[in-house]
Amino acid sequence: FQAEDGIRDLVRSRGLGDVYKRQHNMDEDVLITEDRVKKYISITLQARNKATPKNLSKEDLEKLDSMMRMCDDYYSDAKYFLEKGDLVRAFGAINYSHAWIDAAVKIGLMDGHGDDVLFTLP
Repeated sequence: FQAEDGIRDLVRSRGLGDVYKRQHNMDEDVLITEDRVKKYISITLQARNKATPKNLSKEDLEKLDSMMRMCDDYYSDAKYFLEKGDLVRAFGAINYSHAWIDAAVKIGLMDGHGDDVLFTLP
């Protein structure tokens, strides 16, 4: 149903948030800490190294290259913000970075090799 505030009470999403929820105990304090940002940077690096391009047309390969440039740019931003002590921006950037990889797997441009911990599989 749709509540008065517009939030829908539907089946739980299988998006990036679910990937990260499985990485830690959700009962713990949800503060953005340096350790948490470093953990998500590590998870994103694992995902970046695991996902591989599928056999793609030239057009799809160009799309994937663009997506992975965005992923890599956000990854670099996350590391920069972490170094500067800006944990909120670092956390946001690493989540965007992982989302680009996850999206590429979800839409079939990359193979997640059956890993439903790192990726939202198609």
